[in-house]
Amino acid sequence: MNCKIDIEPRLLHFKQPAGTSRGVYLTRKIWYLHLSSPDYPGREGVGECAPLPQLSCDDLPDYEKILRNVCDDFEQRGGVINYNALRDYPSMLFGLETALRHFERGDIALWDTPFSQGREGIRINGLIWMGSYEEMYDRIAEKIESGFRCIKLKIGAIDFEKELSLLRFIRSRFPKEKIELRVDANGAFSPDDALPKLQRLAELELHSIEQPVKAGQWDVMARLTASTPLPIALDEELIGCNTPEDKHRLLEHIRPQYIILKPSLHGGIKGSQEWIAEAEKAGIGWWITSALESNIGLNAIAQWCATLGNTMPQGLGTGALFTDNVALPLKISGDCLWFDKQ
Repeated sequence: MNCKIDIEPRLLHFKQPAGTSRGVYLTRKIWYLHLSSPDYPGREGVGECAPLPQLSCDDLPDYEKILRNVCDDFEQRGGVINYNALRDYPSMLFGLETALRHFERGDIALWDTPFSQGREGIRINGLIWMGSYEEMYDRIAEKIESGFRCIKLKIGAIDFEKELSLLRFIRSRFPKEKIELRVDANGAFSPDDALPKLQRLAELELHSIEQPVKAGQWDVMARLTASTPLPIALDEELIGCNTPEDKHRLLEHIRPQYIILKPSLHGGIKGSQEWIAEAEKAGIGWWITSALESNIGLNAIAQWCATLGNTMPQGLGTGALFTDNVALPLKISGDCLWFDKQ
């Protein structure tokens, strides 16, 4: 196919500061890929490249220059993606994959599913960003009031005892049968204090904890997953394991209870499917999460997620974080994300 890709840089602004244990996000730099072809006048495919600063393996100072080279190669190949060459550039791969999918379908309903037809929603967790005790409490009350039955809290930024107190208060009002609680430490625990903290958190009957210690400590994480009273989900740990061999080796060594897949970070759609295949062979659970993309990326992830048949609450509710997002027919009603082209 004779094709052309135009790159559009965008700076998104958060409605309120988004706090993690790595810092606070106020803005978000992304790149849109606009795919067109003279062979199909008037048709366009749009994909989003959204590396996370200081986290994505392709968060590089010359990102846009590399992205241009990647797009030039795609054009020269006649619209064929060179997957092996892009394994180390997951956010670029995801942008290309989804721009091509959009172009081929000619529709933002990227796959034909009950979700894309507006007949079924995708269950999602309500995300509570780090903040003061009072801020986090108010946000939790708001999520529960609006119908969420799975709440995910970012922890690790304020005093651990205060976080425990907050979780304890939620549990005193809402047993695990009513509210599923997940926490994400973003690597905030030290190897020495991680297990005692997991033991205390487990008393609150949480569903799981994401990334208790910093990524890259495979032996430490393997010891934790073997002895934890609380299921552990890997997230940042997966970043940079880009070949099927690396993925197998990591899961074989650490043996987590869950992995969390973010296509922009973990290999695009094709790479995420490799992770799912490896996890299922090893009896490891998984779910899908967006990674602060705009609605372009969020829609692509949700459309793909709907093809997978995973009934767990997914992490797909972040599209409403920005003041200057792209308008797409995504809405949250109760604890589900819906696609409503009407």
